[in-house]
Formats: sequence, C-alpha cells, structure tokens
Amino acid sequence: MTREAMPLDQQWVPSACTLPTAEQPLRGAEFDALFAGAVQAVHRPGRTRLRLDLLFAPDNAARAAQLAARESGCCSFFTFTLTIADGTLGLEVQVPEQHVKVLDALQARAEAGRVGLGRQP
Repeated sequence: MTREAMPLDQQWVPSACTLPTAEQPLRGAEFDALFAGAVQAVHRPGRTRLRLDLLFAPDNAARAAQLAARESGCCSFFTFTLTIADGTLGLEVQVPEQHVKVLDALQARAEAGRVGLGRQP
C-alpha cells in the first residue's frame, strides 16, 4: 500500500518514527485533542512549514510545548517553534523536503480538528 492510499491516521506517521507502533495512535489522539481544543487558524507559509494559531492560554502553550518535545524525541526531523508574543500563541512545524507528505497529513488533521469545532477552514 502506498502512503497516499493509507488512511489519514497512518499517513502522518513516517517510517523514520521511532515511537513504538502501539503508541502511535495515542500520540495521534494527543495531537487531535490539541487541534480540536486550541487551533484557531492553519497557515502554510511554505512547502515545508506549517503554522498553527492557537487560542492564547497557558494550558495550550504547555500542551503544545510538551507534545512538541515528545514528538521531537521520536521524529527528530521535525522542528517545532512555539511563539508567545503580544497575546498570541503560535506553533510552527517545519520538516525537511523529504517529509512534506507527513506535514501535509499533519495539516489535514489540524484542519479537521479546527473544523470539528465549527470553525471555518
């Protein structure tokens, strides 16, 4: 099965991920919960960059930071940047060119979570 033919839940987990297979759905659910509870807007400023505008709250900043740190531990190709400034909260995700499909799938999950709250894409 090609990556494109895989269900969305499996597309975003690259073969380079060292997270045990049994834990991957749990990590996906953690990202989905963050997206559903915090994402206000999704931007794609470049092919290898994704920016998520999050609801400004200390809990959202802590959840995003903790999740980004744990994800970096198993998928070292991700670069996460959490920005807190002027009452805004942003999470930028960057990947090398060879992992753009993973970023595409992550973006789709973020947009699905955002829409799930009744927000417009």
